[in-house]
Amino acid sequence: MSTTITDIAVKTIDGQEKNLSEYAGKVLLIVNVASYCGYTGQYSGLEQLNKKYRDAGLRILGFPSNDFGAQEPGTNQEIATFCDRNYGVTFDLFDKVHAKGSDKHPLYERLTSAVEPKGDVSWNFEKFVVGKNGEVVARFKSGTTPESPELIEIIERELAK
Repeated sequence: MSTTITDIAVKTIDGQEKNLSEYAGKVLLIVNVASYCGYTGQYSGLEQLNKKYRDAGLRILGFPSNDFGAQEPGTNQEIATFCDRNYGVTFDLFDKVHAKGSDKHPLYERLTSAVEPKGDVSWNFEKFVVGKNGEVVARFKSGTTPESPELIEIIERELAK
C-alpha cells in the first residue's frame, strides 16, 4: 500500500477541487480540527507554526471533522468564519471530512495506515507530518501540542531535507 498522499484529491473549505500533488516539495502538517473541542485552542499554536515556518516550506492543512463528540457541527462557512474570527487562521482549511469509520476520506485511509501507531484517528487535532516527497513520516496524538519539541523537531528535520 502506498504511503504517499500526492495522488489524493480533496476539496477546499470553499468547495474547490484540489489535488495534494499541488503541495509537492512542501512539508505538510495535516490536522483534523474541530471548533468545539477541548483542544480547539491548538488553532493558535498551529497558526504560530504557520507564520514561523511557512516561508521555509511548511504548509498546514486543517481538515474539519465532526466524527469525535460531534464537536464540528457547523457548515464550511461557519467553520471558516470561526477560525478567522477567533484565531486569525491563515493556513489552508478544507471541506469537512470523516477521519474514521466506513466513510473515512481516502486521505485518512492513507494517513492512518502509513506510520505507527496505525489505526483510526482517536480524537480531534491528531497531527500527521508529510515529507516533501509526499511520504507520511510521523503521527502525533491530540495531546501533542503544536509547540511540542518533538513535533517541531520533525518539522525542522523535514524542512532541512
